[in-house]
This record gives sequence, C-alpha cells and structure tokens, in this order.
Amino acid sequence: MKTIQNRTKFSLKRLVLRLCLVIAIAICASGWFWGTSPARADLKDDRLDGNIFVVYAGNGSLVPPRLTLAESLKRKMPAILVYYLDDNSDCKQFAIVVSRMQEFYGRAASIIPVSVDSIPVKANYSPDELGYYYEGVIPQTVILDEAGKVAFNGKGQVAYEAVDDVLREVFNLLPRSESVKLKRRSFNEFNTELVDN
Repeated sequence: MKTIQNRTKFSLKRLVLRLCLVIAIAICASGWFWGTSPARADLKDDRLDGNIFVVYAGNGSLVPPRLTLAESLKRKMPAILVYYLDDNSDCKQFAIVVSRMQEFYGRAASIIPVSVDSIPVKANYSPDELGYYYEGVIPQTVILDEAGKVAFNGKGQVAYEAVDDVLREVFNLLPRSESVKLKRRSFNEFNTELVDN
C-alpha cells in the first residue's frame, strides 16, 4: 500500500514539474517574460518595420517600379526618382507623399522608388544609372523631364505641392491656381474617384 502511495506522490510531483516546465516555456516563447511587445509599426522611429510604401502609405504597387530608369529614358518618359530607406522616420513620413504622386502622375510618369542600400558603390555613374542623381540625402526626390534633364531635386521631406508644381510644368498643365480643383468622392468603401465640385 505504501509503494502505491509513494508512486502516486512521485508521479504527481513529476506531473506538476512537467506542467510548470510547459508554462515556463510558453511564457518565454510568447515574450511576456522578456517584456517584448507584439509587432507594431511606428512612424517616428528609425526601426525597420517592412517596406515603407506598404506599411505607411498602404501602397504595395510602388515597389518594385514598373520601369527602370534606363527604360524610362529610352521611352522619353518623365521619371520621378525617390531615394529612401525603409528604416528612416523621415522616409516613413514621406511615403504617403510618394503615393500621392503616383495617384495623380503614375500613368504619365515613371515613379521609381530607390532604396539607397541597393545603389551599387562605384566611382562614377552614367545618367541612366540611379546612383548618378543621388546626393547622399534621404528622402531625396528627383524629377527628370522627358529629355532626361533634372527638373527638380528636392532634399528631405518636400511638400506634395512643390512636386506638383514642377510636374505641371513638365506635363505642360495649368498651374494649380488656374485649374479645376479635384475632390475625392467616395461611392463605396473600396473605390474612390475624382470629380469636379
């Protein structure tokens, strides 16, 4: 009888130890013990949260670009080069402006976001290479007209209106002060269109 009681106490102790071990592993694996938080993206830090155009602008169609710089120049198509880093707070905040550029000019101009980490290090670049226009600042926005000439070189977070003014000149459009103001009208939760007042 005592052996059965001893065995029961021994197996109960083993069961409790195993249960404690499983709980300890679960706590450590979930991050509660170390104080780590679940995944989150923060606009105001220099931490890598993923591609900035997907995470902060909700626009996964910008990367990779539809055309390369060489293809855009060959087609005599204006190009908008945006130099960025995914782990830079200024670039994260600027991502929505780039998305807005695509919204209005994405069909007429080639928008080419360039992660500066992807630019090969060389002594010299040719005008059809992305490193040719990069000046060591992020974000940097360079607009090339259809002839491949630099029409705009904005460093840092430039306002959409500044870029829009240059693009209006490149495409020979009326200045913003003389054109019809377009407003967004939502007709359901998934689609929007631009309409006159």
